[in-house]
Amino acid sequence: MPTTTPTASSVTASAAQALFTSLSTGSGIDTASLVSSLVQAQFAAKTDALTQKSTAISAQISGTSTLMSTVSQFAAALKTLATGGTLQTQPVSSNNNVVTASALSGATLAGLSSSVSVSQLATGQSSRTTVPVTTRTTALGTGTLTLTLGTATYSSDGTAMTDFHAADGDPITVNIVAGATSLDGIAAAINAKNAGVTASVVTDADGSAYLSLKGATGSAQAFTLTATNDPSGKLAQLNVGVGATGTALTSGAQNAKLTVDGVAVERGSNAISDLVAGVKLQLTGTSNTAVALTSTTPTDALKSSITDFVDTYNQVLKTLTEQLDPQTGPLRGDAAAQSLLRTLRALTTKPILTNVAAGTPTTIGEIGIKTNRDGTLSVDDATVARALTNSPDAVEAMFAFSTTSTNGLTAALNSISLSTSSTLYGLGASAKRYNDQASAVAKAQDDIATQSDAMSTRLTQQFASMNAKVAAYKSTQSFLKNQIDAWNKPD
Repeated sequence: MPTTTPTASSVTASAAQALFTSLSTGSGIDTASLVSSLVQAQFAAKTDALTQKSTAISAQISGTSTLMSTVSQFAAALKTLATGGTLQTQPVSSNNNVVTASALSGATLAGLSSSVSVSQLATGQSSRTTVPVTTRTTALGTGTLTLTLGTATYSSDGTAMTDFHAADGDPITVNIVAGATSLDGIAAAINAKNAGVTASVVTDADGSAYLSLKGATGSAQAFTLTATNDPSGKLAQLNVGVGATGTALTSGAQNAKLTVDGVAVERGSNAISDLVAGVKLQLTGTSNTAVALTSTTPTDALKSSITDFVDTYNQVLKTLTEQLDPQTGPLRGDAAAQSLLRTLRALTTKPILTNVAAGTPTTIGEIGIKTNRDGTLSVDDATVARALTNSPDAVEAMFAFSTTSTNGLTAALNSISLSTSSTLYGLGASAKRYNDQASAVAKAQDDIATQSDAMSTRLTQQFASMNAKVAAYKSTQSFLKNQIDAWNKPD
C-alpha cells in the first residue's frame, strides 16, 4: 500500500490522542513519542512546503542541464561532421602516381580545373660515413662539431659536394662531451639541437657502425658538418662538405620543380598548399605528361547529412517540448527555454547564407528541410534532389565549417549553443537562479531542523519536570491513602 505523508492537522491530532491515551490509562506519559508528535505538528506545514519546493527546483536544475547538454552535443556533432571532410567537394587527380590532391578546410572547389606537371621532386641532403666504426658504442673522443645550413652544388653523380654557401645566421655548435663520444652519443647530441638535420646510427651484419645524416627537403636545406675542435682526431671522419673524405652523399638538397597551368615554379617541399587555391598537392613522382585536377561533389554524403540533421533536430525538439509541457514540464515557465524553442523553430526560415547570387538557396527550407504542423522537421526528397542538382555549392556551404564565417548551419547552431549556455540571459542564467533557490531552500530546511531540535529539547525538559511532579503527587496520594486506610481499620 502507498505511504501517506502526514499533514500538519493529522500530526496534531495524533499528538493530542497520545496525550489523552496516556493520561487516561494512568500508566504515565510516553514523553519521547509525545514530544516527537508535537514537534512534527509544529513544523509539518513548513517542512511539506519546502520539500515540494526542493523537488520542483531539482527538476528545473536537471532540465536546464539536460537542455544545455543536448544543444551543445547537437552543435558539436554537426561541427565534427562538417570538419571531417566528407561533406566537402574534393579535388581529383588523374594520376596519383605523380600528384595527389586533398581539399584544404573551408575551400570551395566546385568547377576546379587545373593541370600540373612534375619534372623534379624535392629531396633533402643525405650523407653517411664511409669508414665504419667498430661498434656503435665505440668511443671516438670529445670535441666540437659545427653544423651549418645553406645551399650547395654537387658532383654529377651526386656523391660529393663541390660548393657551399652558408645561409644567414649563426652555425650550430654541437658539443661532444665525455661519456657521450660514441656514434650513439654523437647522434643524440646532433638531434638535440633540432636544427633540421636528423642523425641516426646504422649497423651492418658484423656490428660495424655508420653515422647517417638527413636534412630537410629543399635546395636551401643543404648542410655541412665540421669537426672544429678535435683533440683525438677521430671526429674529423664525420665531416660533411666540400673536400670531406670520410663521408659520401647519398642525395643532394633540391627543390621540387613543377608547372601549374603553364607556369613553372619551384618549392622546397613535396607538400604544397599555395599553388592551387583550396588544394594541397602532394608530389609523389615525375612525369612528362600533365596531370589533370578536377573536383567531385559529395552528393550522397550531403543527402545523408540532411537526413541526419533532421533526425537529430527532432530529438532535440522532443526533449525541449517535454521540458516545456504546460502541465508537467519543469521548465514550462522558464523564459530562456521558451526563447530556445522559438530560435530552433526559426531555423528553417532564417537565412544562413549571405552575400550569394540571386536565386541561390539561403535557408535550409529552400534545400528541402520543411517544418511539419507539430514543429518537427522532415525531408522533401524532390526539393533536396533539385537543390543538389541546381545549387550544390549552396548546399555544401550550408554544411561547411569556418572559424571566421558566420554562414552555415554549424555557425548558426554554435551561436544557439552559446546563447543557451549564457549565464546572463540563457539557460545558464536559469540554472544559476535555480541553484541559488535550491541553496535558499536547503538553508530554510536546516533552520527548521535546528528549530525542531530546540523545541524537542525544551519540551522534553518540560515533560520531565512534569513527570517528576506527577510522581511526587502520586507518592503523597499513596501515603495519604495508606494513612486513611489505617485510621479506618477496626481495632
